[in-house]
Amino acid sequence: MENYTMEGRTYRYYGQEAPLYPFGYGLSYTTFHYRDLVLSPPVLPVCANLSVSVVLENTGLQDSEEVVQLYLRWEQSSVPVPRWQLVAFRRVAVLAGQEAKLFFQVLAEQRAVWAQDWLLEPGTFTLFAGGQQPGQKTRAPSEVLSARFSVTGTARPLRGC
Repeated sequence: MENYTMEGRTYRYYGQEAPLYPFGYGLSYTTFHYRDLVLSPPVLPVCANLSVSVVLENTGLQDSEEVVQLYLRWEQSSVPVPRWQLVAFRRVAVLAGQEAKLFFQVLAEQRAVWAQDWLLEPGTFTLFAGGQQPGQKTRAPSEVLSARFSVTGTARPLRGC
């Protein structure tokens, strides 16, 4: 095999058609509301990690669990990249009427792209947080919040950080 590109071989790359059962697909016995997505710092150096917090509230009548998912999207990249990349997830139990504030770290290496070597590039990124993939349509209502952050500096190999 000589062609290792993923274009046209998986829904993560370029395809406009959504998968039948995307990651996190399913029903819930309650409803959840996401709010207060905070990225810190909103502008970071090329080798730095990103801190993320989000509040998850169980607005339904049943105690339940939610799988909180974080996805990263490159707004511009020097090489082909997925539409979005799962960078973190956590199953959280929340009592009915209660809320939980969750904290995540998105590591610099999770922003690396393959260009004959793992490379960290400056630019603008969008982070999505919610109970499903961005743009997913489900029978159970679920939200996806988004926020942008910027990476400054010059492109450098991941091993150089």
